[in-house]
Amino acid sequence: MPIDVQLLSRICEAPGAPGYEKKIRELVIAELQGLTDEIRTDNMGNVIALKKGRSSEKKTMAAAHMDEIGFIVTHIDDKGFVRFNPVGGFDPKTLTSQRVHIHGRKDVFGVMGSKPVHIMSPEEKNKVAQIKDYFIDTGMAKKDVVKLVAVGDFVTRHSPLMELGECVNVKSLDNRASVFMLIETLRTLKKRKTKPAYDFYAVFTVQEEVGLRGAQTSALQIQADFSFGLDTTIAYDIPGSTPQERCTALGEGAAIKLMDSSVICDYRMIAFMKATAKKHKIKWQPEILAAGGTDTASLQRMVAGGSIAGAVSVPTRHIHQTIETCNKQDLAACIQLLTACVCDLDRHNWDF
Repeated sequence: MPIDVQLLSRICEAPGAPGYEKKIRELVIAELQGLTDEIRTDNMGNVIALKKGRSSEKKTMAAAHMDEIGFIVTHIDDKGFVRFNPVGGFDPKTLTSQRVHIHGRKDVFGVMGSKPVHIMSPEEKNKVAQIKDYFIDTGMAKKDVVKLVAVGDFVTRHSPLMELGECVNVKSLDNRASVFMLIETLRTLKKRKTKPAYDFYAVFTVQEEVGLRGAQTSALQIQADFSFGLDTTIAYDIPGSTPQERCTALGEGAAIKLMDSSVICDYRMIAFMKATAKKHKIKWQPEILAAGGTDTASLQRMVAGGSIAGAVSVPTRHIHQTIETCNKQDLAACIQLLTACVCDLDRHNWDF
């Protein structure tokens, strides 16, 4: 199954730091036109799209977060260099020479700089880099920077999409890969003229990277009986890794989450997802993530009595670095699995 790389590129390259999801939200809403029965935005900025099912007896929710890790401007010094704090989790050593957009009065390009290695002391060379060691260089003097940039402006990475063999390589695949997955699932349902089993709420959430915040409020609104978290997961299938560390591997199909540090997926949902993958001949792999969490935790808990929750995860290399990498066929398998799951929910025995 080929994927729409051009659409994926536009989704990944759109800016959307936590709390500043406006541009990616606008893109999502534009892509949803004609695919669902209702589209609305709540006070937090979550996009909630309803696709009516064969039955309204129960509700299904799938959530993909729109936000990406980013930064916020905290200071502009006398030379015009911009200081910042992270918004979301960064490994500081990945920041060196990273190109960024500062989203001020208009977008300003910059590059992250730090002390050159040539003039570091031996102690500095051996020291782990800290966020405070970095600044953004726009190439402009302060008098010109302050016309465009202010404290509180958000900053996102600049990294156009490239295709590398069977993979795509770009910033923010965490979690724009899942935004793409959810849009393409709705597109597949329309193309096939197929209705989901139950009323299906496709939700594009905000502020996941700083605490699953949008998922909490949207799950409280919808009160879904069945829930699917959609996110990326670690593919540590690179030189130096051991089999027990790998979590997932590129090219091995959609990942069905068993657990992470924030959620233990419902064993009934896990069994259903495995059976659905087998029935529809969809390649899949299990996922146990030792650290880290996703919107799945909020989808499961922010419902009276709890929701029967699971997750479709996209195996991804280099997560939370300058660029991230996914396999195109894994993405296709994720779309196929989510589509099949939301259509087959009424064909499974959900008894304990």
